Amino acid sequence: MSPRALPVLPERPLPGHAVCLDLRTPVGEAYDSDAAVRAALDVPQPGGERRFLVVDEADRLVAHQLLYERLSSYGPAHVVCLAVGTRGERTLSRSLTLRPPAAGVLWVFDSTEDGVPGEAVLRPLVDVLSTPEVFDAVLRALGEVVHGVAVPAVRVLEHDLTDEARARAWRQAVEGLAGPDVPAGNVSADQVPGALALLLGEGVPRSLSGHRWLPAHGRAGARLAACEEAVGEAVDGYQRVRGPAGLLTGAGRTVDLPADVERVTEELNRFRTAVADAFGAVGGTRLTAEHRGVLRDRGVELPELPREISRAGIVPALRDLTHDLIGKGLPLRSVAARLSALSARTAPVGSAARLARLDAICGPERLRRLGGRYPFTAGGSRPAAFAVTGLLALLAGLWPLLGWVLGPAVGALAAGLAHLMLRRRPNRSPDGRIDGGGATGAAPRLFGGLLGGLLGAGLGQFLGLPVWAGAVAATVSVAAVVLLALRDWSRAVDDWWARADPEEAWRILREIQDLVVTTAVHDWLFAEVRHHCSAGAGAVAGLLRGLAETADAHGRPHAARTADRPEADPPPPARETGAASWSWEDWRDDADDWGDGAEDELWSDPVGEPTAGTDPAAQEPPPFPDSGDGPPLPLPAPGWLERRYGDGGPALVDTLVGDLVAGTVLILDRCWAGIERDPGALARAGHEQRLTELLDETRLRLERDVAASPPPRYEGLPDPDALTSLAALTDRSDRPDAARLTGVAADAVARLLLAEDDPDRTVALCGPEHLRLLSHDPLAARQVRFVPEAMRRGAAGDDIWRGTAEDVVWTGAGRHAGILRLVPLRTDVVHTVRAEEAGET
Repeated sequence: MSPRALPVLPERPLPGHAVCLDLRTPVGEAYDSDAAVRAALDVPQPGGERRFLVVDEADRLVAHQLLYERLSSYGPAHVVCLAVGTRGERTLSRSLTLRPPAAGVLWVFDSTEDGVPGEAVLRPLVDVLSTPEVFDAVLRALGEVVHGVAVPAVRVLEHDLTDEARARAWRQAVEGLAGPDVPAGNVSADQVPGALALLLGEGVPRSLSGHRWLPAHGRAGARLAACEEAVGEAVDGYQRVRGPAGLLTGAGRTVDLPADVERVTEELNRFRTAVADAFGAVGGTRLTAEHRGVLRDRGVELPELPREISRAGIVPALRDLTHDLIGKGLPLRSVAARLSALSARTAPVGSAARLARLDAICGPERLRRLGGRYPFTAGGSRPAAFAVTGLLALLAGLWPLLGWVLGPAVGALAAGLAHLMLRRRPNRSPDGRIDGGGATGAAPRLFGGLLGGLLGAGLGQFLGLPVWAGAVAATVSVAAVVLLALRDWSRAVDDWWARADPEEAWRILREIQDLVVTTAVHDWLFAEVRHHCSAGAGAVAGLLRGLAETADAHGRPHAARTADRPEADPPPPARETGAASWSWEDWRDDADDWGDGAEDELWSDPVGEPTAGTDPAAQEPPPFPDSGDGPPLPLPAPGWLERRYGDGGPALVDTLVGDLVAGTVLILDRCWAGIERDPGALARAGHEQRLTELLDETRLRLERDVAASPPPRYEGLPDPDALTSLAALTDRSDRPDAARLTGVAADAVARLLLAEDDPDRTVALCGPEHLRLLSHDPLAARQVRFVPEAMRRGAAGDDIWRGTAEDVVWTGAGRHAGILRLVPLRTDVVHTVRAEEAGET
């Protein structure tokens, strides 16, 4: 027996596959077989099904009886033993433990001396037999042959990726999961669930639309009412002053608009001070009963938290948002950037931060502008006033004789009205305490009127107009002077009012009230919810970044290992492999007459030198050592194994990314309860460890069957938490077929399975000297055809597989397809040893 220098058992079996253990003793080494059995028993198996594939030395089966019995210590177990014999062995002894239906034995012979290491034969055979569907089919077939012991004859096709393609696909898949670093960006209310949208805007929930935030009996409410009253009185005085009564009667004498405006400014400042006091008194991330009392003392009445939002609804909304972003294909870092932006937008900053906005609405500059003293200017430009008054006085002076009086009198009337406007200007208090000054153009009107009146009187004397014409002209002139004065008065009052703009105080009051409502809702009522949202979004963003870093770290070494193999031979191309032929007719009763020379002549060793049609370069590549923590490197291919390497199909990377994303979502599903309790206490290490398990499992499937098998289910595991990160549930029917994953067509597999049953197509795993040990009845052999389910999926699969034999075993995973023919042995070759005969093991 050669030392086991090359790996036979998979470093880590695919979940759901048979648990593999090797009970052989390496040459010159101590080996703890009990530890191997204990380790195998500790491997969780789903659904209560316990399968064990044991590699053992054929002459040690009886000695290991107790070890085989121990495999059933946790309950009924199924065992397939791959018994490795030597060329000199001619009989096989086994204990009752290895009898059907719970167990069976496949007897293979070590062929190290033939050029291809025995481990190179066992490794693909172990991969095939550990597939649960093949395992069960082989165990059933062993139950139908004599003694439950058979020598396998094999023909297997292996569809796989080149090392470069596998490394490239894995690197791209990890990059697709993690993504590049991106800036935080922005997030808007229409991009998040409704429960979070309320926190991003400054709107008020509908249920609070009628709430009175500043009741009239409170301090701030009283200031608000006083300011509104002052503005109302100022507006009322303005309405009384701006009309004819304000100029021509004493109605405006009881109005003190400057004082009213001054009061508006003072009350507005008091209201602003009350609001600023409330803003500065309460802050933080949680609204307490004490805070409510402080605000009530300052005149702000807060309701209970509205029904539209609650702390309990934040984490589910964050989960929905995260799932939605991941579902849209965003990598982890992009999702983390969106959540970071959400965290920044929803972080409570306290109501004191609103003071800057309050100053922008009603700061000292705006109050100074509101309380400023603006001059009162009426009559338009002075040259125009001079010309218009002179023209009207000229018109009145056209009355013969009386024109000498009427013309200058019209000018004096215009000047008098202008002087009256100046005295009753609205920017002057009746007592003169406040006076903004003014000008109404009385002098230009007086001079223009006198000059125009005299010219009109002279012109009227020359023209000699009738009396009625002079009377009409004088009447029109006087009326025009009065109407123009009233118009100038109203325009001047309106212009001064617009510049002083006391009504802006109403707009300021509305803006301050809106700010109070926004502050009350978002900084006080929503303070705890906003803190919970910000902390939760930040925690998830940090977790996603940590997961992305974990993925990057996990993805780099595998690519580096592949890049560090410059001397490795390139993978062999797809090829058709011939096989050493043998016939059932050769198993004659007189086979004992064969000599060594006849054996060499009639028989070509099935696991030795390549036969006709076999690519020597692909048949005997140099053996590679184990790659450490990476995938095992290719071993030399035995003659019955045909390897086809692809460069990766169009669906490979997307499928890997989909598996990683689905598993990552399940990892995240474990964190939401912790975020609900305390976002700051989220333990990232455990989730990063689960992602490492997910990455390991996904890479394992990439290495074992090019990710053709979907992530497994894990119901019923003894410790489901240990593999929860691997429990991504993917619908097998929607998974891409093997051709789209590997880039290798499945036509060769179809041809193998569609061929007529022919024993010569398979290669027996024994030497010619062992043929006499086999049964001579061709009908006694049993055959298992197996094909991965992924090979018949896809659009072209139906045509390829039409006519396939009904006994084909469709496996859920694996990269191997082919035929296992189980040839029974003669009845006198197998000996069953009872417990009392076995003795100590």
